[in-house]
Amino acid sequence: MRLLFTILLLSFPVIEIWGIFKLSSLYGWWFFLYMVLVSYLGWRLIKEEKQLVFAKFMGAMSQGGNPIKVMIGSARNLFVGLLFIIPGVITDLFAVILLLIPIKINASQNINPSEEDVIEGEYRRDDELLK
Repeated sequence: MRLLFTILLLSFPVIEIWGIFKLSSLYGWWFFLYMVLVSYLGWRLIKEEKQLVFAKFMGAMSQGGNPIKVMIGSARNLFVGLLFIIPGVITDLFAVILLLIPIKINASQNINPSEEDVIEGEYRRDDELLK
């Protein structure tokens, strides 16, 4: 298993470079324009995410949202931006797939309990009876 993972990890850059050469020979300047445009979009995504992460975090905290969801979403967007900057079609495909997957957090991690979580009832203190 470890050998298979190592082979896949080492063959990935070779496949990416081979794909870049094949696609550039087929499409020429259009493929070069695609690579430049995708790299620019990745750079912009990282730049805007770095500027908005604190505002998103504070907005989630003030509205009673889940700050973990905001941090995971920001980390995902930064990683997607990095994948877009790395030249290659396979990394771009992985980045698009990561952008399309929604982030879900379990309902048990909510900060504000809903009305369904409240149990109504009466109580009595036992130490008052002892006096």
